[in-house]
Amino acid sequence: MSKDAAGKRPTIVDVARHAGVSTAAASKVLRNAYGVSPQMKAKVQASMKALGYRPLASARGMRGRTQAVAVVVADLHNEFSSLLVEGIRQEAERQKYRLLVAPAGSGKEAQNRMVEDLIDRGMDGIVLISPLGTDAELETLARSIPLVVLGRHASSSDYDSVAADDFNGANLVVDHLVSLGHRRITYVNHTTEGTNDARLPEEVRVRGYVDAMIRHGLGDAIDIIQSQWSQEGGEQAGTAILSRADRPTAVFAGCDVAAFGVLTTMWNARISVPNELSIVGFDNIFTTSLAPISITTVDQSGLDMGAAAGKLLLERVGGRTEPVNSMVQPTLVARNTTAAPVMAHRKREP
Repeated sequence: MSKDAAGKRPTIVDVARHAGVSTAAASKVLRNAYGVSPQMKAKVQASMKALGYRPLASARGMRGRTQAVAVVVADLHNEFSSLLVEGIRQEAERQKYRLLVAPAGSGKEAQNRMVEDLIDRGMDGIVLISPLGTDAELETLARSIPLVVLGRHASSSDYDSVAADDFNGANLVVDHLVSLGHRRITYVNHTTEGTNDARLPEEVRVRGYVDAMIRHGLGDAIDIIQSQWSQEGGEQAGTAILSRADRPTAVFAGCDVAAFGVLTTMWNARISVPNELSIVGFDNIFTTSLAPISITTVDQSGLDMGAAAGKLLLERVGGRTEPVNSMVQPTLVARNTTAAPVMAHRKREP
């Protein structure tokens, strides 16, 4: 063990000062956290070696459990995120744990900063909702703290995952619309700049839509609008649809929040739903069931998904190491925003 002239053992603060970096950066290197450049890692490790720094094993084990876990969520405006969080909260409360809800905003860097802050604040475990990043980055994170990934279609020996069968859910929507007589079905896709992760829900759902359209012999009618799964994104998609000379007879909005946006645009334009345009969402948030709205959607049991993620996380905190990957099967909830297209009605008239 190396000590300085005063007989003091070097600390992480000393290492950071010697390397010319922040204490937080030196701590990241020590914890092998992701987001550290090779240059930064080499610089800090060289300072550790020069100073003879070694973390105290007693200090690493001193904290113990804080009885607090966290969930990192990008979009609190989406009511489905609130369902997931509430499910986690209920399970955490049942097991006498406190839940910290950490809104990370959008983008990978914002997510990573929030995760690092949560680790530094001593959380016992973390749930990430539809996280951005590579498998390797998530696995590195999972080796430093118990981790459950919620919503992202992923499997790993280092963390647990809970997701809905988004591919099958999209198939259910197209099957429903085709059974009503629709052939021109538009899909509203969610796009995020700089990401194209095939395991995120939006990417799985668009593949399910394409698959179902082809299966029904409608490959030439595939129509995807690139937008955002938000109220504004749905309104923009609705405006784009209204500008067309040949409009679709049905819209699969990708999620309920976007469906509300499309529906708002149609209401403002005096377009009759479902007579002139059928609209389907995805998530089955509470407001879709309200009588004046009554949106057809896909139920993926958000509350149950959250509770399952919370249970798995606390099992991880308790010492379980075997991976669990859970898949929830969705169901279609047919309501008042879908019906046979007007032309289909006319064809049945004598």
